[in-house]
Amino acid sequence: MRAGITDAALIDEALAALLARHRSAEVDASYAAYDKHPVDEPDEWGDLASWRRAAGDS
Repeated sequence: MRAGITDAALIDEALAALLARHRSAEVDASYAAYDKHPVDEPDEWGDLASWRRAAGDS
């Protein structure tokens, strides 16, 4: 326990840290999903590489 901090404040800090860690893990998992598929792999929307080229040309 830390002196001078209320239980509620301690719980708030712990929950904030837990949520930050969870969010970080979600972001990492999202980026990992992109690593599984190359940018030029087509899906129902097309492929990201073509979109990037078209956006760069505009």
